[in-house]
Amino acid sequence: MALPWAIEVLDAKGQPLANAVVAVELQGQARTAPRGTRAEMVQRERQFQPAILTVQTGTAVFFPNFDTVRHHVYSFSPIKPFDIKLYSGTPAEPIVFDKPGVAALGCNIHDRMSAHIVVVDTPLFALTDATGRVQLDLPPGQHSVRLWHASLRKPQLQMQNLMVNAQMSAPSRLRLAED
Repeated sequence: MALPWAIEVLDAKGQPLANAVVAVELQGQARTAPRGTRAEMVQRERQFQPAILTVQTGTAVFFPNFDTVRHHVYSFSPIKPFDIKLYSGTPAEPIVFDKPGVAALGCNIHDRMSAHIVVVDTPLFALTDATGRVQLDLPPGQHSVRLWHASLRKPQLQMQNLMVNAQMSAPSRLRLAED
């Protein structure tokens, strides 16, 4: 039986951290997304939208360009290096993110354009709100949680433990360590 569970992510100084990725891994759950799972990293007004996209391993990500200018999207990140040369519209082929981790994106034409795709081995993930909180439906027990925020210098997700207990009502607080 899953419980609605609040998780609050704090920075190293104990302040709530907005836009942090929270991914909870459960024993026996599917590590890869179902075949055909898709997501989009849109380019609009010379920005990537969203700035942080979280997907499950195996997700095909499309990069539609809604700007009137062409973009050249790339990533040199070890989990998925790719290069979509100058284009407008939507490239025919998506990029399939088949390894967990963090991919930093850029546009070779517009240097100020940047974003991240965070790839996780679980379907249970969310981005914290302005108060540093997420709510996920989780079964009772001990779980592994992976955390990431754009302020981290290293592109690895940090792992922590989480205990979900029906008798507890306060949100679980997880602190993101500085790297």
